[in-house]
Amino acid sequence: MIIRSKPPAAGEPSRDPAEVYRTLASAVLGYVRSQGVPEPEDLVGEIFLQVVRDLPRFRGDDAALRRWVFTLAHHRIVDARRRSSRRPALDGGDLPDWPAPPPADPIDPELIRALGRLTADQRQVVALRFVADLPIEAVAALTGRRAGAVKALQHRALDALARTLGTEAGTEPSPAWRAAGLLSPEAAGA
Repeated sequence: MIIRSKPPAAGEPSRDPAEVYRTLASAVLGYVRSQGVPEPEDLVGEIFLQVVRDLPRFRGDDAALRRWVFTLAHHRIVDARRRSSRRPALDGGDLPDWPAPPPADPIDPELIRALGRLTADQRQVVALRFVADLPIEAVAALTGRRAGAVKALQHRALDALARTLGTEAGTEPSPAWRAAGLLSPEAAGA
């Protein structure tokens, strides 16, 4: 639930941009990272700048707000891919020295490797369903697919992830994988 910054005006909720950010930023960052975008934190910043700019004109409930933010994220990811395809690749010269190493990534590397083995479409559906927590119908609308196609992609992706993470071989997957809720029977059929 997104907290409102002030009472509704003219029957519409007014949302606090800071609370929208606190509520959705980590899920949006997870979605952007899962799509393999370079500099995901920068892109999330751009996404939430647009959210703050357009939030006063937004109308809808909390579920619609979540779908709207992830639609903006999807469009920004597409834009970032287009930009990167137009930029020339590095010439292989020396990279500049970094002042400090990047912070440790809290994401489970085993899960990231397993996600990397999925097709781009499977990875997108899994990210939108389980990171963004969007319903199948919203994922279908966002990706331009039918709900049945989203379910099929999700099913194949979860099967591939389960095989990759060793659940069929009798080994236990990492705690992060289980905590994400991706091993529950409801996850595959929801």
